[in-house]
Amino acid sequence: MTNIHSTAIIGAEAKIGKDVSIGPYCVVGPSVQLDDAVTLKAHVVVDGHTIIGSGTTVYPFASIGSAPQDLKYKGELSQLIIGKNNTIREHVTMNPGTAGGGLRTVIGNYCLFMVGAHVAHDCLIGNHVVMANNATLGGHVRVGDRVVIGGLAAVHQFIRIGAFAVIGGTSGVESDVIPFGRVKGDRAYLAGLNLVGLERGGFSKVQIKTMQKAVNQLFGENGTLEERVQKLEKDFETDANIGQIIQFVRERNRFGLCQPQRAVA
Repeated sequence: MTNIHSTAIIGAEAKIGKDVSIGPYCVVGPSVQLDDAVTLKAHVVVDGHTIIGSGTTVYPFASIGSAPQDLKYKGELSQLIIGKNNTIREHVTMNPGTAGGGLRTVIGNYCLFMVGAHVAHDCLIGNHVVMANNATLGGHVRVGDRVVIGGLAAVHQFIRIGAFAVIGGTSGVESDVIPFGRVKGDRAYLAGLNLVGLERGGFSKVQIKTMQKAVNQLFGENGTLEERVQKLEKDFETDANIGQIIQFVRERNRFGLCQPQRAVA
């Protein structure tokens, strides 16, 4: 049942699953694996040691699995692993990993990458993530489940974005974004919670109100950050959602947290 157009070029050792459709003028490299029911529309290039999971559709002029845009990359064998049921639209670019980042770029399931989105080397992306048109991730970025990244937003390398966060369009993200957060602005700042995403995700009004209270406390002006985190641990010790925020804060490494805007006196 696999349908390969006569103009497509397929590497002799490429692994092609059942019910795969490869359209006109596509190029599939010899080390590529396309799982069942993958669709490459037309003019798609899939290269390198790339795995594309079942049910994923890739639209024209996408470049998937080409060498990383990293001057430190010396041709080492690295992978791009894409999960199942993703939609990858026109002109999207995705790169494999490097030796400096574990040799893998990994993308979860049920994600949507709109026109011109870019996923750089060594990124780890969760499930149900949406990247709007021309949104870009630098290398080594971590993106949690159900994150939405707005059009033309740019995320600095090594940044972490927690689950259910939303990044406003055209935002430059230079600090870690807490789970459930909403950030916006030329140099992104925390503008509250992702209320729309939380409601769509089935969180109750009580849960959302509790999260808001905890986030206000986390970014308050009393005491140090460590003291505020300790108080959160005490005040919300049985709340799994707040626990997720606390864990995210505890795991910060290279960058600080994206902060709310402070009023100018």
